[in-house]
Amino acid sequence: MSLLRFGYVSGPVIGAIWLFVLATTISVTMSFATGDAFRPALASSLVLGALAGWIAVIPQNKTTKIAMISAFVFAISLTGFGPIVMQSTATSQGFVAILLAIVMGWSIVAILVDVPFGSLSRHEMEEAWIRFLTGFGYIFFTAIVLIPFYVMVMTSLKSQSDLLQNPLDFSLDFNKGTALFRSYYELFRDFNFGTYMWTSFYVSVLTVLITLAFSIPGAYAVARLNFRGQKAFSRSILLIYMVPMIVLALPIYIAFSVTGLRNTVIGIILIYPVTTIPVALYMLQGYFRGLPPEVEEAGLMDGLNRLQVIWKITLPLALPALASVSLYVFMIAWNEFLLAFMLLDDPSKFTLTRGVAMLNSSEIPREHLMAGAVIATVPVMVLFLGLEKFMTKGLTAGSVKG
Repeated sequence: MSLLRFGYVSGPVIGAIWLFVLATTISVTMSFATGDAFRPALASSLVLGALAGWIAVIPQNKTTKIAMISAFVFAISLTGFGPIVMQSTATSQGFVAILLAIVMGWSIVAILVDVPFGSLSRHEMEEAWIRFLTGFGYIFFTAIVLIPFYVMVMTSLKSQSDLLQNPLDFSLDFNKGTALFRSYYELFRDFNFGTYMWTSFYVSVLTVLITLAFSIPGAYAVARLNFRGQKAFSRSILLIYMVPMIVLALPIYIAFSVTGLRNTVIGIILIYPVTTIPVALYMLQGYFRGLPPEVEEAGLMDGLNRLQVIWKITLPLALPALASVSLYVFMIAWNEFLLAFMLLDDPSKFTLTRGVAMLNSSEIPREHLMAGAVIATVPVMVLFLGLEKFMTKGLTAGSVKG
């Protein structure tokens, strides 16, 4: 650790690891995008990365450092002994060399900015390593999210013959035109996916409405009213999540079979709010506690009763929390699989997740399963990204007060 307190040691160490990370990331990306073989070279990455890290800490102009590092990485990449081993066309090799050179030059200088060549203070060393770990975290977590999604989308756009010829080739032939979307067309034409989407949509909306109808008065009562057992109820709201749903599966199945609710959409609408009301209560009570009680007291003094105060004062102020709770509940209902799989057998009443599970069969081409997964994922992902700010506000509301 003591040697790392010198820039001429920390710089090469960070540079060596960082170049191998970049080489691995670009190799995986290019392999998926082109179908050609790209792989990182450990020894070349470490040696060239150490040299780049050493250049990044020498006393030179920032632009000069970037230019020197990029030139070295580019030149070595074209010799065949670079950080990435390529078995592809000259065009792909040149593109990869340029991309790696630019990214490495810019990023390593940004990581080691203000790191001196000689002795480092503790603050300078920690800042450099924190920037390195932050960059690594962005790459790693982005990769583990995007790679499965990319594979899923690319597989859904391929034909059965393409998948059998080379299952690891995730490049696309755009000359096929609209034929790329054949799997999606067949899902809606032959597998009734339009009905599944509509069923999931209105079941999710009804789940949101039922959840809000019960959670709003319940959360307000816990946050504002004094009654016996208030604290115990408040603390035990999320206890239901301590019991795995798989444990409750058999009792639910038996009860729904006896009452005739199994294999009905009404049964799904009744059971989904049971799983969402506790978390909605928990989120809303924190927000209600964070609202200033003086506003409600002023309404009571003006002659409003408690219900009018909730309707005219509290709920308008709680719109960000209500939006986030609605989005969260909608996502839970849209993505729920266990209960739908257990309670629904009639294909005409399937939710979307249950319909996707039906595609997991040796008789159905794999690209249809991937297309179904894309259809189930993209709408709720777009909804979440579009309303993320409301989600964040609602989740953090009431975290300080109350």
